[in-house]
Amino acid sequence: MKKVFLLAYVIAFATACFAQDMTKFKLYNPEENAKQGIADAVQVAKKSGKHVFIQVGGNWCIWCARFNEFTTNDKSIDSLVNENYIVYHLNYSKENENKEIMEKYKFPQRFGFPVFLILNGEGNLIHTQSSWYLEAGKSYDKEKVMTFFGDWSPKALDPKSYK
Repeated sequence: MKKVFLLAYVIAFATACFAQDMTKFKLYNPEENAKQGIADAVQVAKKSGKHVFIQVGGNWCIWCARFNEFTTNDKSIDSLVNENYIVYHLNYSKENENKEIMEKYKFPQRFGFPVFLILNGEGNLIHTQSSWYLEAGKSYDKEKVMTFFGDWSPKALDPKSYK
């Protein structure tokens, strides 16, 4: 009986340690004018020689919370992102599906959430990425995430890099 109780305790403790508190996750703003927000991000990206990284999801999305935590808590990933991208969090929820923007970017929600869009400094979509390929267990794979951000950085797409 003690072994059953101990096993139940270990499972409950592990679940609590790895659980995400979604009541405190408020990365996305359903009321925000996303069209203007993306335009502003593109303008900053163009001036700074960066791309725009759009994470599409919602405050309801556990994988969105996990990705944000994973990328911002790891200093090497966070530095890579900040060096190459202006980040924008595009809301998709029952309150606001941002249908016009989803159509403009070829319906990225078909890949599930989060889904990632990379825009160049002109605001043109250059890549859509399903987050599924970057996952590992109940989190993300650091090497895959670093490769993704590196492969779509402005330097990686600069023809001068290949002379």
